[in-house]
Parts: sequence; C-alpha cells; structure tokens
Amino acid sequence: MKTLLVCTSVSHGNTRRVAAAMAEVLAARVVAPHEVTAAEVAAHDLVGFGSGVFSQRMHPDLLAFVRALPTASGRAFVFATSGLPEIPFAPYTRPLVRLLEGRGYAVEDTFTCRAFDTWAPFRLVGGIRKHRPDAGDLSAARALATRLRG
Repeated sequence: MKTLLVCTSVSHGNTRRVAAAMAEVLAARVVAPHEVTAAEVAAHDLVGFGSGVFSQRMHPDLLAFVRALPTASGRAFVFATSGLPEIPFAPYTRPLVRLLEGRGYAVEDTFTCRAFDTWAPFRLVGGIRKHRPDAGDLSAARALATRLRG
C-alpha cells in the first residue's frame, strides 16, 4: 500500500512528530502541502492529512491545499494536535473530514492528541501541555496507523 502524509506543523513540531510515528508504521513519506502536487497525492492508496489546531481550526495552508485538490477517489484519514481538547459538538477535525469527503475521499478515521501550545494567553505562563505529545500519544498514533494499514 502506497501511503503519503500531508502535514502542516508550524509552531513546535508537535504534528510532525505524530506524523513521523505514523509514517514509521505505514512506510510513508511526510510532506508539507507546498512540497507535493495533486497528482502525487492521487497516486497514493492512503493519504493522511494533519495539522496543529489554531483557534479550534486546522491550519489554513492545509485546508487551502485540500480545497485545491481535484475530485478523486481514495482512502484518507485526518490527524491533529492541539493544546486544548476538541469540543464534542464541534470537533475541529470535522470541517477537514467533510472537505475531503466532498473531494471524493473515503475518510476512514481521525486522530487527535494534546500537544505543547503557546498560543496567546498560554504564552504568559510558558505554554500548556509542555511534554506532549508524549510516548503514549505517539503509541496511539502508531496503533491507528496499524489499523489503517490493515
């Protein structure tokens, strides 16, 4: 199975570490949206799309990249890191899942974990979740990748 992980990780490398853990299991390449073309994405059997969360939203670069993808058929999953938990009635992964489904992808799963965050008010106290993602988070990411590998 040919797998690709498209990841935007800009603040502390949290999401990139999660992507690297999944990539080990999936024998996948991890790329930023600007490092890959739509044709390369379409050439993979499974594509993971991930980013850190900013104000309860996935990174705008990743969202713009997915919006620009042509309609295709394929398997996908979404992953994210955030200092704060998802709001149960409005998960921050939902808009990206819907966007991918609208592009023809079958989104098989989502993965989120807490991560070091120095967003505005948290910067005053040196940030929150300083030691995340931790070994347990990375193990959970690998477990998801194992399930997706099937």
